[in-house]
Amino acid sequence: MQQTKTYMARPDDVEQKWWLVDASDKVVGRLASDIAMVLMGKNRPTYTPHVDNGDYVVVINANKVVLTGRKWEQKQYAWYTGYPRQHHETAGKRRQRRPELIIREAVRRMLPKNKLAFKTLTKLKIYAGTEHPHQAQLPEPKELGIKD
Repeated sequence: MQQTKTYMARPDDVEQKWWLVDASDKVVGRLASDIAMVLMGKNRPTYTPHVDNGDYVVVINANKVVLTGRKWEQKQYAWYTGYPRQHHETAGKRRQRRPELIIREAVRRMLPKNKLAFKTLTKLKIYAGTEHPHQAQLPEPKELGIKD
């Protein structure tokens, strides 16, 4: 009787690539779920849950992202500073102030809630404009967040 061995990736076996994603005119949720899959490495056949085998993702044009419906006025972001009361702001105000936080929060909430997710989130680089300082890594363009 022959047993089949299950492949488990090791951290030193993983070859991580750099991807460039243009977020202009993309829906936040669809884009964030695709980015989370690439960061975790679920798009690879060698996916292993306890190993960081995902790729780096550079997102540009974060200020041109799209929310469906009336979410620019209705969606509320809240955070606690340590002082009494929470701070609130709408998605429209956040897009004016720090548009990269919209995508970062959406991706963070789609990652698993463990220590590996914190390490995985550091591989996400988001920029509001078209310029980014990662040309030396030669990121390849990748189309994410499109409706199939």
